[in-house]
Amino acid sequence: QVQLVESGGGLVQAGGSLRLSCTASGRSFSHHDMGWFRQAPGKEREAVSCISRVGNFRKYVDSVKGRFNISRDNAKNTVTLQMNSLKPEDAGVYFCAGREDYYYCDDYESGAYVQWGQGTQVTVSS
Repeated sequence: QVQLVESGGGLVQAGGSLRLSCTASGRSFSHHDMGWFRQAPGKEREAVSCISRVGNFRKYVDSVKGRFNISRDNAKNTVTLQMNSLKPEDAGVYFCAGREDYYYCDDYESGAYVQWGQGTQVTVSS
């Protein structure tokens, strides 16, 4: 299993960009498919994106397609979410999450992940 730490959140104007990173400790990072989730105040947690163990398969929630890009570097134990053209509705706490033994982000939307980071705040001003 891995421990996860997010970074890169902050305040940005609408239309701007942020790059979130998630760094994992542990030896089995490449065995984990990795997801990004977000939660806005008063709302349920939402699945944003997922990347498969070797990075050859990605999924995105419809609202971020064409604006966000997920990537990973297994040599550095990191997964990154590049967020462009940010909108106020993208604001929230972003969490990265990991799970082993999944191959193609199967049912990542359910949020059934085992390891979670502490979250990083993203604020988008209009």
